[in-house]
Amino acid sequence: MDREDLSLQFETRRHFFSRCGVGLGKVALLALLDEGLFADAKPGHFPAKAKSVIYLFMAGGPSQFELFDYKPALQKYNHQAVPDSLMAGKRFAFMDSFTKDKPKLLGTSRTFQRHGHSGAWVSDLLPHIASVSDQLTFLKGVSTENFNHGPAKCFVNTGSTRFGRPSMGSWITYGIGSEATDLPGFVVLQSGPRGPRGGAALWASGFLPTAYQGVPFRSGGDPILDLSRPPGISPEAQQETIQAIRDLNLSEMTQSGDSEIATRIASYEMAYKMQSSGPELIDFAKESKETLEMYGADPGKASYANNCLLARRLVERGVRFVQLYHTDWDHHADLGQPLEQVTREVDQPTAALIRDLSQRGLLERTLVIWGGEFGRTPMGEVRDSGKAGRNHHIDAFTLWMAGGGVKPGQTIGETDELGFSPVGDRMDIHDFHATMLRLLGLDHTRLTAKFQGRDFRLTDVSGRVVEKVIA
Repeated sequence: MDREDLSLQFETRRHFFSRCGVGLGKVALLALLDEGLFADAKPGHFPAKAKSVIYLFMAGGPSQFELFDYKPALQKYNHQAVPDSLMAGKRFAFMDSFTKDKPKLLGTSRTFQRHGHSGAWVSDLLPHIASVSDQLTFLKGVSTENFNHGPAKCFVNTGSTRFGRPSMGSWITYGIGSEATDLPGFVVLQSGPRGPRGGAALWASGFLPTAYQGVPFRSGGDPILDLSRPPGISPEAQQETIQAIRDLNLSEMTQSGDSEIATRIASYEMAYKMQSSGPELIDFAKESKETLEMYGADPGKASYANNCLLARRLVERGVRFVQLYHTDWDHHADLGQPLEQVTREVDQPTAALIRDLSQRGLLERTLVIWGGEFGRTPMGEVRDSGKAGRNHHIDAFTLWMAGGGVKPGQTIGETDELGFSPVGDRMDIHDFHATMLRLLGLDHTRLTAKFQGRDFRLTDVSGRVVEKVIA
């Protein structure tokens, strides 16, 4: 090996780009601009029915048996031992709950009624959502892959139980960009007593450029911490500083070809624009008293109600994907007051969001999704409190969709008489993802990104579009 070959072993990619006579760094920059890295809207694979998504994520796993999946057989066989045939080969979270004593079926104390022209079953815990049931499409018997909260949330959000893959909001903004010019294309809002298990990995961009990651907003004060201009800094001085940083970053990028520098440039420019758009976004002063009362919103307060109103304002301004996480749905030990509390927090604002979007002509282009990472077992679980709850269940649970090209007033899929397994139209999370992407004008098999030598996609190597969902 001669001296030149030896020196090449120590040559970094950055050195290669900086010394390359054909200016590959500049070519890379132009390519990134052409890809619309700076959040420009891009065409999908075919005409879209939905322009934006509002995903209402109920973190913890809502019990479908107390909300939407009415099972008279559970009432009939309440407290009777579950048939061995149902439990054979099944695994659940907290298996010790089911091994101490033979698990028993658990009926519900909630009252169910059919609602609207569609005749959808909704319990008395959700009277407001029941009132808009004709605009919803219920997906029952949905299955998922993991019964622990963190991996299950990761799977619903990224299509994989392993952290590190791009979230669905990242895939969507990567695929079709955003129509918002002064706000991020993917925004995350949170409410409840704590953040969702999995945290920021649930809205991360994985191996996609970080320009596509979700941006957490607050519903009071600055939407993003440290967004405001520092005291004593004039607008002119700030603009000159940002321009100087941009020039330095561009110079470095032309030498190194590092795409993350383009993301850094975009983030500075977006933050600068948001100093004007951000405070206006969360200022509810222009909302009518009737609108605030409809949502139950309290301006300046961090709440699910405020976040629902904020979500409407975001899609109104062209934001592509808005995800609301509301926690405290993990009811192992008590299906009484704790469940009543969390349903009271989400019921009115959720129905108000559907009505508000509809009244403003936004629902037809906004896909609204409601659901958690899995459901609950038809068997009861009694812990130290002596009160009954339900364990995690991945074989069959309920989600619903509305607007954005969804055919309303349907129930697609069903579960057996005990609600244990899906029957009829089956759907798993990859099918759900494929259908969501289809409504946005994206072919889930063609929305790919190469990483570590292979093409990845949100639906991995499966997924099918559920045509019945689409109007």
